[in-house]
Amino acid sequence: MRDYCIRPAGPEDLDGARAVMLDTVYRDFGTGYVPRWHGDIIDPVAAYLVPARHVLLVALDGEDGEDGEVVATAALDSRGPAHPPNPRRVAERYPSGTTAQLRRVYVRREHRRRGIARRLVAELLAFAAADGGYRSVYLHTDPAVEGAEGFWRSLGTVVHDEREELTGGQRIVHFDVPLDI
Repeated sequence: MRDYCIRPAGPEDLDGARAVMLDTVYRDFGTGYVPRWHGDIIDPVAAYLVPARHVLLVALDGEDGEDGEVVATAALDSRGPAHPPNPRRVAERYPSGTTAQLRRVYVRREHRRRGIARRLVAELLAFAAADGGYRSVYLHTDPAVEGAEGFWRSLGTVVHDEREELTGGQRIVHFDVPLDI
């Protein structure tokens, strides 16, 4: 079984992280790059490396990570979900500053089902807990992505499912994840 090195992203990891994220939005989401949704992918330094309460993790193929390829990403920031596009009640429940929002938990298809995403999320939750200022953990997912909804249901609780709205919303599922998984 392969092993993976998980660490906070450094400058040397950014091209690989960006490639994983862009491949995911093009191949898995089918949306491609949309600036208003994916600006952090293009500038991960400003989004995750500079702010003290934010982090971008990478998983590299290989136990020590030396010369390993970035095969997964996961990020956390202190911005709660915005309304719009998210439902007002979700945005009000998860205010910026006290909400740790999980983002960009993406694993290359050929490396999935090996526990990488679960390890990445555990590291993000440890980061949030160590910060001391986060009161809740939020994320949203596109249930059309194979395995995404089931994975998040195994870690958190659905707080809003847009598929149940009369208008269908964005068809996104919103989750609350406990800080102490």
